[in-house]
Amino acid sequence: MFKKAKSFCRNAVSRVKNSFNTAQTVVAVKAHEVLDGTTAEAYVDTGVKILIAVVIGALLLGLLYALFNTTIMPKVTQKVSELFNYNGG
Repeated sequence: MFKKAKSFCRNAVSRVKNSFNTAQTVVAVKAHEVLDGTTAEAYVDTGVKILIAVVIGALLLGLLYALFNTTIMPKVTQKVSELFNYNGG
């Protein structure tokens, strides 16, 4: 009789534990989905990061030109000058 009661209690505890773990997992997954919220926004985020990097790079390059008052990248300056001096022939 005690073995049956012990077995019944163990089974009941096991079922409660399993159902609690299942419910906990479901709640955790739903919470992660709600808090994550990055569906289809990765492209916009990446674009903004690239734009910020380009703007910061241009500002740094402009700052270097202003500080040293000389040509920092002569090859690029030469190529840009050649493009603007194009005669069409």
